[in-house]
Amino acid sequence: MVMPQAATDWTAERVRALPDDGNRYEVVDGEMLATPAPRLVHQSAVFELAKVLDPYVQAHRVGLLLHSPADIEFDPSTLVQPDVFVAPLLSGRRPRVWTEITGLVLAIEVLSPSSGRADRVVKRRRYQRAGVPEYWIVDLDARAVERWRPGADRAEVVAEMLEWHPRPLLTPLRTDLPALFRAVLDAP
Repeated sequence: MVMPQAATDWTAERVRALPDDGNRYEVVDGEMLATPAPRLVHQSAVFELAKVLDPYVQAHRVGLLLHSPADIEFDPSTLVQPDVFVAPLLSGRRPRVWTEITGLVLAIEVLSPSSGRADRVVKRRRYQRAGVPEYWIVDLDARAVERWRPGADRAEVVAEMLEWHPRPLLTPLRTDLPALFRAVLDAP
């Protein structure tokens, strides 16, 4: 369950000082969000997304594909942990520490029963303000992906073929979403 905290004076530094109690803590614009360990199907979706994205990201040197837990700090009052994300390369090399990652090429959150508000509103607005070119919200129940871009007022909802075009001259990555959702939800 995502538990927004009433106090809005949370900082990335305060969140990092919290004890390791199995929860995932994030802070967005001073609002602390706490999430318990994800469900198995959530982690299966994270794994399948990484399997689809990683060969493309590596082959085209788009960045470095990672997944949570992470410490992505946009500013002192914002520390996020996207489920799956692509961090940009730094002068052609991979980032070596979290503090070198100050922006993202792609951020992905897989919805959990309790994370709708945090993922669809709080984090979405913050990712848009940070200029993250694409933010995907993976809705396992709807078997669809909500794609957000900076400045967009509405999500593009994709349920069939999801194309990701991180750079203009690259051939886009095409992901068959029904096949992806079958691998996550219908696997034996």
